[in-house]
Amino acid sequence: MTLRTAHKSDASSIAALSIEVWIGTYLKRGINALFADYVLEEFTASKAEALISDPNEFILVSENDEGIDGFIRLSCGNPAPVPGCSNVEISTFYVQPRHHGKGVGKRLLNAALQHCRTNGDESVWLATNAENTPAIAFYLAQGFEHVGETHFRIEDQAYLNNVYSYRFA
Repeated sequence: MTLRTAHKSDASSIAALSIEVWIGTYLKRGINALFADYVLEEFTASKAEALISDPNEFILVSENDEGIDGFIRLSCGNPAPVPGCSNVEISTFYVQPRHHGKGVGKRLLNAALQHCRTNGDESVWLATNAENTPAIAFYLAQGFEHVGETHFRIEDQAYLNNVYSYRFA
């Protein structure tokens, strides 16, 4: 397993991984047109390539012999939806489910946190679905603190998300 910054050539792999993880995590009882349209519009190779090229985004990928099995994206300049957080967000953090429990997520997170420390950031924040108990347990075990709530919105639908912050000593 190798960690490296994302290249433009990774865009389609990042898009495909995003679709796999998002659908598997959030669509437990079936896929309707609202979510299918969202996923197919949001997770495209062209959008991933634009993020890779954006100087306010930092994307690390985990790569094994077969390809990318996870990635983490830090977004600079994103104000948190709750007070007291920095403007650095872990905006995306996906690991293929078949690679959960193998250390991929921990390695990606630790590398991202080290990147923040190197940049002199005081903290980093993220939001995750309030029903995503495996992710919540992972973040709490890594030293994140629950600091508030927000909502993820698709059209007229709103889903409760928890906001977590990690402060550097």
